[in-house]
Amino acid sequence: MHPARFERFLRENHLPLNMLDQLASVYQPIAEFILQSNRCANHRVFGINGCQGSGKSTLCRALQWLLNQQGRQTAILSIDDLYLDKMRRALLAERVHPLLETRGAPGTHDVALGIRTLRALRGGKTIPLPRFDKAIDNPYPYHRWPIQTRTDLILFEGWCVASPPQSEADLREPINRLEAEEDCDGQWRAYVNNRLVGSYRALFKLIDCLMLLEVTDFSWVYGWRKKQEDQLRQRRVGNRIMDDGEIARFIQHFERITRHNMATLPPLADIRLILDPSQRIEGYIVK
Repeated sequence: MHPARFERFLRENHLPLNMLDQLASVYQPIAEFILQSNRCANHRVFGINGCQGSGKSTLCRALQWLLNQQGRQTAILSIDDLYLDKMRRALLAERVHPLLETRGAPGTHDVALGIRTLRALRGGKTIPLPRFDKAIDNPYPYHRWPIQTRTDLILFEGWCVASPPQSEADLREPINRLEAEEDCDGQWRAYVNNRLVGSYRALFKLIDCLMLLEVTDFSWVYGWRKKQEDQLRQRRVGNRIMDDGEIARFIQHFERITRHNMATLPPLADIRLILDPSQRIEGYIVK
């Protein structure tokens, strides 16, 4: 792969130019790992787990481009694009727990849609890919979903992709201020955990190979998430974007599962991509 072509891709898609420095040492080897894995059976699903702001979408776009250059038509599905609309989350908030009004935690996704989409992609079908507009907190209209034709492999990314459930004992104590003040009886976190035990397990069973964007310090997440929100603000002037205080509260919805992922997913991942505080991939480890 000629570096100039990769640089042009990065510039045209407004991706970090420092990724060019790691084309030969990181991105091409990861793409080759995927190609080799996919040769065993076509239409494989490669799960990509990483905390908020860790660069999952950026990695997927780079890998998709590299794989397409090799003639492999690559589909990307984000678990964020499976979020329920505001009305359905409001019903959950009314019937189960108020915290379910906020998108993010297991229980706020359309899991059935995710399963149908991945199965269709694995079957090589032409289908529309779900898309969610975070700036208005609702899915894009169906007619705006992009059409995915011939698919050779699938990248399925998300902050809770392949997340294992916790034990009941681990759920007893609140992990942050949000849980202590707004989920003092543990009902919300128990509901979320039960979704991982149930419907989400069926979704994650469709993953053939797991890649992990590995972080060692949860405190990095706030800065990364703030950067994401700033980018949203630049793209969608006038729409509802979170301020810094709202970001800090929002992240607490994800903290429990993220910390559990940090402790449990490294030995389960087929390939671990080690991140530094600047979101740069320091190296990778293949199982």
